[in-house]
Amino acid sequence: MSQLHALVVYVPDSHSEALLAAIGDAGAGKIGDYSHCFFTTAGTGRFTPLPGAHPFLGTVGHGETVPEIRIECVVEEQMLHAVIGALRSSHPYEEPAFMTWPVNGWR
Repeated sequence: MSQLHALVVYVPDSHSEALLAAIGDAGAGKIGDYSHCFFTTAGTGRFTPLPGAHPFLGTVGHGETVPEIRIECVVEEQMLHAVIGALRSSHPYEEPAFMTWPVNGWR
């Protein structure tokens, strides 16, 4: 039995389908005989780029709000590194907001 990790990532709505495909293809969201299993929720991302930033959206020193999607899924521990690599490669933000933690699963 492999240790499961929860993954939560926030992405602009305009890039959510591409990110879902990339992390799913890398192994995120595999549950039994199913792949690409995700839960998504719409919301609003808020951030202010600081000096030195090269923002995908917004201007340094000015607050920004963006329609974003929160993506939640599980990732088997041995796939976590590849999934995070795919997330970073396909996410438009310079600093993608995401988090992972080990979870007790149903396996």
